[in-house]
Amino acid sequence: MSKFYARRRLSILAALTGMVASVGLFNGPTASAALPTPVSAATARTYLASLTVAAENRTGYNRDLFPTWDTISGTCNTREWILKRDGTNVVTNSACTATSGSWYSPYDGATWTAASDVDIDHLVPLAEAWDSGAGKWTTAQREALANDVTRPQLLAVTDNVNQSKGDQDPSTWVPSRSAYVCTYVRAWVQVKYYYKLSVDSAEKTALTNYLSSC
Repeated sequence: MSKFYARRRLSILAALTGMVASVGLFNGPTASAALPTPVSAATARTYLASLTVAAENRTGYNRDLFPTWDTISGTCNTREWILKRDGTNVVTNSACTATSGSWYSPYDGATWTAASDVDIDHLVPLAEAWDSGAGKWTTAQREALANDVTRPQLLAVTDNVNQSKGDQDPSTWVPSRSAYVCTYVRAWVQVKYYYKLSVDSAEKTALTNYLSSC
């Protein structure tokens, strides 16, 4: 191959790469994406050691104090954005509602083909966040946590699994699928560290034990 054609081939490849990147930019997250990769177990252990240990306080909690499902991109709100990010072959209408696709729930290993069977889990539950310090935040700060698509805080999972989890912390609940527990606790610690939330003593003990096996 001559130098001319080699250079031309590289320029074509570069242009195609740019086009692919542009499509991703304007169409939002690509299908089959996953929870943003949490920090490593070693980093999570370091983060955990620095978190304040304190008793929880739910006085005054109301879920409405955490505004949810902000518009993230175009007509897509937070729930719709995560459904598209975490799903496979997701098709949406002009309102960004998912009309077809499939979703694999890493908590229990189930796959669903109806978006109505899928909840968007706040990995660190909003009530837990309130108990751990968010009760002192502004509404804007609580809204940021409730709609955070950058940190590993939001994940599409089986609806009844999310409902059974409720507002429990890792001292009483982790995913039944053991292969995902390490990812879950690393993400939990990362979110708590980023938002400067405290942990209670039972929660810290559980996280320490899980992370020691990661």
